[in-house]
Amino acid sequence: MPVLNRRTSAAVVLAVGLALTVCSPQAFAGYGHEGSTNGSASDTSASGEREGDTLKSGVSGTIVFDRSKNGAGEATGAVTASSTSWTPPACYYAPAYTPKEIEAQMRQVWESSAPSPQWALKTQNHFVNGKPYKDFNKDKEGEGYWWDAYITEGRETDPASQECDELPFWVDEGAAPPADVPQAINVETLAQLAYAEIRVPSTEVELAPADTTKVNLPTWAWLDTADFEPVSVTASVPLLGLSATTTAEPVSLEISPGTDDAVTYPASGQCELRDGQIGEPYAKGKADETPPCGVKYLRSSGDGSYKLQATVTWKISWTSTTGEGGDLPDGQFGADQDVVVQEIQAVNR
Repeated sequence: MPVLNRRTSAAVVLAVGLALTVCSPQAFAGYGHEGSTNGSASDTSASGEREGDTLKSGVSGTIVFDRSKNGAGEATGAVTASSTSWTPPACYYAPAYTPKEIEAQMRQVWESSAPSPQWALKTQNHFVNGKPYKDFNKDKEGEGYWWDAYITEGRETDPASQECDELPFWVDEGAAPPADVPQAINVETLAQLAYAEIRVPSTEVELAPADTTKVNLPTWAWLDTADFEPVSVTASVPLLGLSATTTAEPVSLEISPGTDDAVTYPASGQCELRDGQIGEPYAKGKADETPPCGVKYLRSSGDGSYKLQATVTWKISWTSTTGEGGDLPDGQFGADQDVVVQEIQAVNR
């Protein structure tokens, strides 16, 4: 299952002995130049690691996922957004440090030999010399948090992850983050992160005939609706009192026969959810009927089989503790299964 890791700072990288050939802003969230480790998979940190369903940060659990209503069973998988141009955020800002925590990390950096004089001066001005903060905001201990950049697991090399290039910034408790930081965590971001945690059941369909079908014989297809109930994941930031729930509901099944020598029912191959079910189980006496969902093969599979692909489309929406909500791109999850097709044998007497 994909997880989320906080972008590790230069101080943490140095603390675990990872060398920085160039101490760049990127090495401590806020600078976007080349030469840093950039939160790669090799970085480790006591700040930002996952502990169970909680993404840990320096101040406490930052993001907590409730997966108790997620898909379960022997075979589940993540959905792929039907819109190829959409993905959950590659990076975002969230609470990360108290004043004492960020002071300890930055002093560790400044006392090392890694930072360039220009970078050291810039960060000292930023955190200590009033441009814009003084003495790490220690006079506000307990009244807010330093926010820093986080990168979604698996997106470290995504150019979009470099968009979170601000130095850590202060947000008073109960206040909104700066309006000019669009990647600051909010309920919509939480909903999108929960989207990436959604898991749905395998899409192997029931077929009749079950194991081997015949040329020109309609094959009925349907899903066991007991396995295809709505699923949901909730993502929360307890520090901010924010929570969003992302829900996926099955709406249709697409049948791809695995060969051009076939026709589908309906002709589009899209079997819609109707009366709480997708497709219809075959029952005795329906041999002469056209299945509402299925396939008819026009040619034998010979000594092999056809790879029938069944893809379920899930409608995905979200709600939140703020009352905001809406739709996210539909998600799809598919699987292949073998179908053997034989010629009907005629018997001459």
